[in-house]
Amino acid sequence: MTSTENIFTAKTVDEAILDGLSTLGLTIDEVEIVVLEEGKKKLFGSVKAKVQITKKSCGGGNTEQFVDGLLKILGIDGKSEAIDKDECLHIEIKTENSSKVIGKRGDVLDAVQCLAGAVANIGRTDYKKVVVDCENYRNQREDTLKALAEKLAKKAVEKGRKLTLEPMNPYERRIIHSALANSTEVKTVSEGKEPNRYIAVIPNNARPNDRGLRYGERKPFGEREGKFGGQRRGERGGRPDRRGGERRSSSGGAKRGKKEIYFGAFLGNSGAKADATPEENGEE
Repeated sequence: MTSTENIFTAKTVDEAILDGLSTLGLTIDEVEIVVLEEGKKKLFGSVKAKVQITKKSCGGGNTEQFVDGLLKILGIDGKSEAIDKDECLHIEIKTENSSKVIGKRGDVLDAVQCLAGAVANIGRTDYKKVVVDCENYRNQREDTLKALAEKLAKKAVEKGRKLTLEPMNPYERRIIHSALANSTEVKTVSEGKEPNRYIAVIPNNARPNDRGLRYGERKPFGEREGKFGGQRRGERGGRPDRRGGERRSSSGGAKRGKKEIYFGAFLGNSGAKADATPEENGEE
């Protein structure tokens, strides 16, 4: 049996294929086989079977090149490595500047993943899932969100009120839903519209007609009541003008309205203390 540039010969096609798989260290599912010559006997001798065996392309090569080029455009010194496993193309970005690759709450990493997924699926009839990661950020983020979910559930039960999170993408909302799916004290629902869709954690002991609270919300200083129920000492309120409006006070501009503060888990990496529709992610 002989082989030249992934071309293998033997008495029969089956023997040539087995020889090729053994030599390449691959399984039948990982390769593409082209039969170049059927083995057959002749009156004066025989013709050996000849097959060409090549490893299946996972689309990782072109996607790696694209991600590397994108990093260069962004001014990031890094290199990507693609691994095809679990019916998914995993691309790991290796760089010393991971905080810039990940971004705030993974927004840059998500953007790179979206573009890489589009490149990997060019010309394909079946969809190939692509996951882009850096310094194991995805797993760390998932662990953080699970811990956050448990903390919110406990807080919601203590307050007896609905608590809402900051807007999240469908994948991260699914993690929160899954973490509290078996809870007997709270339930979770998604509210709002994309891209500002968020999760609400509702305890069973919530008050009727409870409008909910943004977890971690605080009133601005100027809106807090003083010791005697009025304004704090030293604060000056605006006086109504003739048009029924409000004049600017000497201590600043007109009184500003209450600002909502969203609570979210910020997870960073390396110096930075830092996809699908809801239906596709199994989300309500």
